[in-house]
Amino acid sequence: MWEDTSMQRRDMLVGTAGAGLAALAGKALAADSEASVATAGGSVRGRAVDGVLVFKGIPFAVAPVGERLFLPPVPARWDGVRDALEFGPKPPQAEYPPMVQPLIPPELTAAGEDCLTLNIWAPVGGTDLPVMVWIPGGMFEYHATGASPWYDGTGFARDGVILVSINYRVGAAGFLYLDDGIANVGLLDQIAALEWVRTNIAGFGGDPGNVTIFGESAGGLSVGTLLAVPQAKGLFRRAIVESGGGQHVLTPSTAKRIGVRLAALLGVEPTRAAIGAVPVEKLIEAQNALRGELTAAPDPQVWGEVLQTGLPWSPVIDGSVVPGVPLNLVRAGASADVDLLSGFNAEEWRLFLVPGGAIDQIPPPALAGTVAGFGMPVEPTLAAYAQLHPGASTGDLLAAVMTDWYWRLPALRLAEAHAAAAGTGTTHMYEFAWRSPQFDGRLGASHAIEIPFVFDTLGAHAEPLLGAAPPQGLADAVHAAWVAFATTGDPGWAAFDGKRRATMRFDTTPALIDDPLAKERALWEGVR
Repeated sequence: MWEDTSMQRRDMLVGTAGAGLAALAGKALAADSEASVATAGGSVRGRAVDGVLVFKGIPFAVAPVGERLFLPPVPARWDGVRDALEFGPKPPQAEYPPMVQPLIPPELTAAGEDCLTLNIWAPVGGTDLPVMVWIPGGMFEYHATGASPWYDGTGFARDGVILVSINYRVGAAGFLYLDDGIANVGLLDQIAALEWVRTNIAGFGGDPGNVTIFGESAGGLSVGTLLAVPQAKGLFRRAIVESGGGQHVLTPSTAKRIGVRLAALLGVEPTRAAIGAVPVEKLIEAQNALRGELTAAPDPQVWGEVLQTGLPWSPVIDGSVVPGVPLNLVRAGASADVDLLSGFNAEEWRLFLVPGGAIDQIPPPALAGTVAGFGMPVEPTLAAYAQLHPGASTGDLLAAVMTDWYWRLPALRLAEAHAAAAGTGTTHMYEFAWRSPQFDGRLGASHAIEIPFVFDTLGAHAEPLLGAAPPQGLADAVHAAWVAFATTGDPGWAAFDGKRRATMRFDTTPALIDDPLAKERALWEGVR
């Protein structure tokens, strides 16, 4: 199948995934004309642009204002026809770390109260089309908005897939834990958006029984978690985990210590009502102070597993929304009926070390301490990594170790767990290996680099990360694979199993590789 040219493959996918596109000839609307669709909460008015219906800023939940900022979502309703012509505001949040801000997805909206919204791109005249729901990343502390040119869904709609992008609460608003019976509000936002899709997407031409959730980084971790969330069961048929996994969750003891510390920084009692009474600006200041404590001189007795993940706000094993470690629940069959595509980028951690020059300032003791902190024998591990990466500097080796621990091994373990569970769901795996020319070629196949290829949104807005001339043929191939998977559960290459471990390596010329992490997998066995 991968011998076809990219355009031939795209034509094939449009024929299978987008049968509804055939209806466009008789039903196409004039460019930039408006169209209305009735939903369970009220009617919305969108715009038709070149055969694609676009609806922006549709509320799936009421605005989380005041104490409601820390409470589970409630469905939104309105009278009359609501304009859905502009993106809704992003959730309240701190600013991205300046080191990576120029390289991450640019945002088209500011923070605001009415932030629980979603956006839809759908072919005009389509019926029963596959649906993809994008969950954006941002460390569960930043971003979490679908309003980015990287996430424009026109390419998916062009190829017969309805694209939905969502917002969800992050930081304390999304993941404050106080052992008070409420937890994982940010995940509940994602579930509420999926419930909205199930109820309403048919009115936009979508098939509510053929929904694929996908996300990258914290979005990928969200998808890996939702695979094991009982409330999410039945809301999606397929899942794509980009640079995620099923291991990065907080224990309730750690999460509660963080919540109590936040209250102390705010000078209020550690209750949801007291924290909810604090102005949002002061809440963000306290979160920034908390991040500063984690960065400066963290106390292991306070921070626990956050010392390794760097995610003080993330899904918590609360026993209800998240019953246990998602990876273990997937292995036990929690998502056995879901088709899974799991993958990673070859050099993820270089995004966090190369732009600011930190990669050239890593002392050997820091590398050794990192390896020891992961529970690995230092000398044998460093010797193995030096052999895997000939001529690598200390910073290069740290980037490789962190890439494996944080992203590559969790993606592999998730695929292994899913493939081992007896069920009807398929399992596939990929590696994105194309190396960016930025920073004199040192950025490499870093974290987030695959996103504009997935959405087929290469352009000036992605140039800081990808350079001036990323290969469009690779975008054609990656985007087509995501469309095919969302349509049929088969992205176009052999399924993953515990023996062959077939993995599609996306580079200038895609190639199917068997067990590309064989040495790293053996090295981390029993540890990661």
